[in-house]
Amino acid sequence: MKKYAILVAGGKGLRMGHDLPKQFIEIKGLPVLMHTIKQFKKAIDDIEIIVVLPKEQQDYWNELISKHNFKIKHKIADGGETRYHSVKSGLSFTKSENAVIAIHDGVRPLVSPEVILRCFVTALETGSAVPVLPMIDSIRHLTPNRSESVDRDKYVSVQTPQTFQAHIIHEAYHLPYTSLFTDDASVVEANGSIITLTEGNRENIKITTPFDLKIADVFL
Repeated sequence: MKKYAILVAGGKGLRMGHDLPKQFIEIKGLPVLMHTIKQFKKAIDDIEIIVVLPKEQQDYWNELISKHNFKIKHKIADGGETRYHSVKSGLSFTKSENAVIAIHDGVRPLVSPEVILRCFVTALETGSAVPVLPMIDSIRHLTPNRSESVDRDKYVSVQTPQTFQAHIIHEAYHLPYTSLFTDDASVVEANGSIITLTEGNRENIKITTPFDLKIADVFL
């Protein structure tokens, strides 16, 4: 059985207030995206990695590979207009139906190898695996005129890698795009499949702001 990881890295770093796209910002001497790739290689040595990058960023990425003498093999797919289209581009590199495919945010470098492995095992058993964490903050539901308290025990926060048997994710990505597709689980669910949840890791933050960079620096 083949094992794939599609790492989607199309960020522009606008909220970061940085000239570089956030996936290229260095932490501990390496770009964020390289840390992410290393976690998947550490978890599963024979995994096939596909990095999805906008065309205009690919030359710079190749320069970084040379600069850091980065040896982990991976393929590069062209990023699309939306995350949905970027994932679909990455999926075109995964031809085998006898496979499990993980789709991960390239700017989540702190995903643990244990979570990656758990997602692959769970997806192999049930068809899908989405890592989540229980809510620890109180949350409120916004309405047009007010807000109201809701039971946080009925909600979870969603992470990646969202992982699926190949035939399930390939079939789902034949659906026409809609703005309701906020992640891969929403696409698979819209195609009629049940989503299996599994435990994520608290450190697995998505680096979006300068504060997130500081947190990642501490953990790395």
